Amino acid sequence: MKIILLGAPGAGKGTQAEILSKKLGIPTISTGNILRAAVKAGTPVGLKAKSFMDAGALVPDDVIIGVLAEALKAPACAGGYILDGVPRTIPQAEAMEARGIDIDWAVDIEVDDQTIIERMSGRRTCIACGATFHVASNPPKKDGICDLCGAELTIRKDDAPETVRERLTTYHAQTEPLIAFYKERGKLKVVANAPSIEAAAARISKVLGI
Repeated sequence: MKIILLGAPGAGKGTQAEILSKKLGIPTISTGNILRAAVKAGTPVGLKAKSFMDAGALVPDDVIIGVLAEALKAPACAGGYILDGVPRTIPQAEAMEARGIDIDWAVDIEVDDQTIIERMSGRRTCIACGATFHVASNPPKKDGICDLCGAELTIRKDDAPETVRERLTTYHAQTEPLIAFYKERGKLKVVANAPSIEAAAARISKVLGI
């Protein structure tokens, strides 16, 4: 099965991708991971991406889709894959179609903006080991201290309310139109916000019939 996970930043796409990956036995493909892998491998398209990354510039869509097409040739992707964070825009989705990169379903995880802001602003990250906690849903045993290594927990800049609002604005302008794009193609599955990770996973499994 070939799946795209859609949803606002903080909707839980990464977590649900991991769950689906284990359940279906297929890999999760994220933009960051495939770009880093292509750069490390020194492939022609990876070196092209590196030139933009080293200059602090955005990697163009044609390069991103080129890296994606390369990654999907791996034997591990033969039985399907889960795309998380790509495509981000209509031009990227059109470029994927032009390259013959097909999907079975685009799953939209719907979570309202206020819930996203509360969810992300409550997140705490360990400065040493990178473990994440949440003040409401997954609090550390000792306030401000990582359960795993005892280091200090902090709020990442990405999780600050003002940053989250900016990211949501970008999402609504650039990525949300993909919902209509895949609906027109008869490939959209919508999953309403769920009270827990487990409930969200169950709803996704239900709409996919797995």
